[in-house]
Amino acid sequence: MTALAERGSAPSTPEPADPHPPRPGWVRPALGGLLIATAVLYLWGLSASGWANAFYSAAAQAGGESWQAWFFGSSDAANAITVDKTPAALWVMGLSVRLFGLSSWSILVPQALMGVGSVWALFATVRRVSGPTAGLLAGAVLALTPVAALMFRFDNPDALLVLLLVLGAYCVVRALEKASPKWLALAGVAVGFGFLAKMLQAFLVLPAFAIAYLVAAPTSLGKRLLHLLGALGAVVVSAGWYLAVVELWPADSRPFIGGSQSNSILELTLGYNGVGRITGDEVGSLGGAQSGGSWARLFGSEMAGGIAWLLPAAAIALGALAWLTWRAPRTDRTRAATILWGGWLVVTGGVFSFMSGIIHPYYTVALAPAVAALVGTGAVRLWRARAHPIASGLLSSGVVLTALTGYLLLTRESTWLPWLKYVVLLLGLAAAVLVLVSDRLPRSGARGVAALALIASLLGSGAYTVATAATPQSGAIPSAGPSSGGFGGPPGGGQRGGMRGGVGSLLTTTTPSAEMTALLQADAENYTWVAATVGSNPAASYQLASGFPVMALGGFNGTDPSPTPARFQQYVADGRIHYFVGEPTEINSTGGSDAAEEIAEWVAANFTSTTVDGVTVYDLTS
Repeated sequence: MTALAERGSAPSTPEPADPHPPRPGWVRPALGGLLIATAVLYLWGLSASGWANAFYSAAAQAGGESWQAWFFGSSDAANAITVDKTPAALWVMGLSVRLFGLSSWSILVPQALMGVGSVWALFATVRRVSGPTAGLLAGAVLALTPVAALMFRFDNPDALLVLLLVLGAYCVVRALEKASPKWLALAGVAVGFGFLAKMLQAFLVLPAFAIAYLVAAPTSLGKRLLHLLGALGAVVVSAGWYLAVVELWPADSRPFIGGSQSNSILELTLGYNGVGRITGDEVGSLGGAQSGGSWARLFGSEMAGGIAWLLPAAAIALGALAWLTWRAPRTDRTRAATILWGGWLVVTGGVFSFMSGIIHPYYTVALAPAVAALVGTGAVRLWRARAHPIASGLLSSGVVLTALTGYLLLTRESTWLPWLKYVVLLLGLAAAVLVLVSDRLPRSGARGVAALALIASLLGSGAYTVATAATPQSGAIPSAGPSSGGFGGPPGGGQRGGMRGGVGSLLTTTTPSAEMTALLQADAENYTWVAATVGSNPAASYQLASGFPVMALGGFNGTDPSPTPARFQQYVADGRIHYFVGEPTEINSTGGSDAAEEIAEWVAANFTSTTVDGVTVYDLTS
């Protein structure tokens, strides 16, 4: 009975006293190889995506020409309206444009480098707790997550958000080692600047960070609470300073705050990009609200291809690490890391699963670091404890579930590498069986089993990641997968109605013709805006092609009250706008402004239209 009890309990694996022991000689070249391979994956053929999300590329162009546009994140250099996010990611891209000139590379390379930085930061974070092997495995899993390759080759704010959140996790791990208020405050600063990249989504990691420190920091409860209060202050200051500046800035001397109905960044923060994303009550949206979801959403047809490959393995790793550290001291660093990464995964994944507002599949890139860290940490800890039947069983189960998940995901791709799903399944089943007996094999044989399990687990997601990186992406809603369109549909997403601006829909962009571009460029220096059109994406197309400011009436969705019809008419009377592009069309939004529709109708009623390569154009100076 005693022997059975001992075999049923968690194996004892005490941690080294030194929180950062010397690295073995193989670690540096292995890390260098991982980072080089990640850089090649994220940088190769990067310019094939052109302007990628032209909405942000146009804002980066504007920031490269006007410091005011750079600071506020304006869509155009004449500062008519901002993008519908805080502009930290645009600050990086705008500076790159100023340094290297406007090009696809100057806009997209910073995102790829953020991806390499995220892999490095995740390695460093996991290594400090679980050693270099776990760190390298976590970094490799992150690099080979399809949605990560998608977003680190794209110009949405998600790349900067992920990098800052991983750096925040690193700071929390450092703070846990000696109960350091300095490192905990730095974690708060990282999350605060993450807010400046993508607003309230950055705060989803805060519960995990706080609970990990509150549970495991090696100091008294009073000091832990005091340190957390200081870190909260760091979050508020690093995120709130920008809100305060913009809110207090005279409204008539700055651009309109895109995404709001009252020209208020606080409304944008708490409404359209805040509570509205949870409840679905997003004033001015184009009907993208969802019905209440479930955890199955992460495995649904839109999201699964980007993130689901190793989600079951991460769930098993979370449970396994909780079991392995159940009787550990309060300050056990592995358990603290489990709380950190597990809390990150559960809270962020839960919000994505159940939110009723607008959500896109690429949001799941925020889950990738937590999945990778749990898989890396859990796999290494279970492998070392595999002589215990529960440990080997959990490890084998993780390999089997990963293989089955890969098989099912690849089954959805009927024309892309149809043989791959069978290879993934067979290798996974073989590796799972061998894991159960790996503790009885000689060292070389055990290493072979470990290599087979690793290949089987990463083959499907790795191939899908390479396919994602090889597929050019454009528009507002990129999707992971091969050129067939993956699980999320064709790159750029579909049209959702709105104003016909002549170039794509409100959510997509195409390249204007040479004739249209030449028309906009003629005498462009004589006007504040060479053209106006409804929606930021059509405006971005014309602006990037012509190189001159184009006014985006109504902002991203065409539903912001900017400018008012009266102000637009005054701009026209003053000769500040040359052309209006597009035709009047009803915009079916959820309670947004109809100012852009009124302007379009006024233009159509008072000016004569011409057609340029199929695009309706009104000369507002004739």
